[in-house]
Amino acid sequence: MAARSLAAFGAVLAACLALTAATNPGFVVRITQAGLDYAHQHGITVLQKELAKLKLPDISGDFPVRHLGKVRYEISSLNLRSFHLPYSRISLVPSVGLHVAISNAFAEVDGNWRVKFHFIRDHGSFNLEVKSVYIKIDLKLGSDASGKPTVSTSACSTRISSVDIHFSGKFGWLYNLFYSAVESRFKKILESKVCDSVVRSVSGDLQHYLQTLPVTAKIDAKAGIDYSLVAPPMATAQTLDVDLKGEFFSLAHRGAVPFPPPVLAFPPDHDRMVYFGASSYFFNTAGFAYHAAGALVFEITDSMIPKGVEFHLNTSTFAAFIPQLDTMYPNMLMKLRLSAPSAPFLSITPGGISLQPVVDIQAYAILPNTSLAHLFLLSLTGNVSATIDVKSGHIVGKLNVGRMKLSLKHSDVGTFQVRMLQSIMNIYASSILLPRVNERLAEGFPLPLPDRIQLSNILVQFHQNFLLLGADVHYTPRERR
Repeated sequence: MAARSLAAFGAVLAACLALTAATNPGFVVRITQAGLDYAHQHGITVLQKELAKLKLPDISGDFPVRHLGKVRYEISSLNLRSFHLPYSRISLVPSVGLHVAISNAFAEVDGNWRVKFHFIRDHGSFNLEVKSVYIKIDLKLGSDASGKPTVSTSACSTRISSVDIHFSGKFGWLYNLFYSAVESRFKKILESKVCDSVVRSVSGDLQHYLQTLPVTAKIDAKAGIDYSLVAPPMATAQTLDVDLKGEFFSLAHRGAVPFPPPVLAFPPDHDRMVYFGASSYFFNTAGFAYHAAGALVFEITDSMIPKGVEFHLNTSTFAAFIPQLDTMYPNMLMKLRLSAPSAPFLSITPGGISLQPVVDIQAYAILPNTSLAHLFLLSLTGNVSATIDVKSGHIVGKLNVGRMKLSLKHSDVGTFQVRMLQSIMNIYASSILLPRVNERLAEGFPLPLPDRIQLSNILVQFHQNFLLLGADVHYTPRERR
């Protein structure tokens, strides 16, 4: 019985650990076949240039001729003039990675030859055409300890169907004697060299480029974003999904987020090259990080009141609603300190983004000696919606405030009707606070993009618990000096 109970406890514990480890990502990047095809075009261009730089070794040997002896040949100064990869495709291998197939590639090689056969000696140049080259490459995708993506060549094979060699010289019958030996050796050498070049190109150019994906992005002096991979990229039949942590954090003190990421149910859209799924968790960790950093505090003084606004921030204005101010603090300037008692929490539904922030408004009178006297503490709640766009690789937003409601939390100047302050507080919030918040949101937050990538043809959609951004990609190669 005891053994059975212990086994049951172990099974329950294992299940709990598995559930704990299976953390949903806060941000997902989905690359479609169209996106892979675009990346593949640029990758093949780079590989073609690398293959054209191949250095081929000299070839020499003896070829026995029946009843005649041996033909001694030397092939030297091999120069690969070009290497063309006209047909290739990239495909997804579910749960494995990527497969690249190159067909009908061809190359041209020039060089010198020298031959010795008994008393016959000859030399000259040759032109070699490599036709119908087939290359198969398997790419394994992963992530390193820092959360950056990795790529490696898990398999590579090259097959050359035919090699045509054209020798210049007087003894045509002699060249035919060692033609097959040169052809065979050249195929083996080139097949090996091609895969060596592929491995170097993947581990060098491609791997270094993937490492430019930012796993952390500093937003300002208060917060940053963690874009590290929470798992290796996952290939499906139609897409390549990259799960990222997608979490804002305070630069001063990074603590655990007290709520989990939701499950993201991507729609079956594949019209764009890339899609970004930013969950409600992603945005809510922003509020949590800025609140933890003490950044959700804002002060309003009379000097900030826009021209044209009739209500000045002084006790004379507020005495119309709170008569006792004229007696206690006559004709003094005031200050409002706005702060969030808790981190704002937003919701994302197919209808859009909405939140109901709670703001404490502490009012002070500025005394002649510049010290502050507490007047009253209000609580402001409201319905806020947001519009979202993407500009220059950043998520940008704008808040729109609906109906706001005031309530009195504490008063040092006696009782008064809070309802009377509703209009003036609405004006302060809409003309001073909201423009400054929207000014910051217009700067945006960077998307996780590697170097030299620009987005176009932007799509913005709202789904349950996440924002979906779709885009096409344009890559600008670095100029080589």
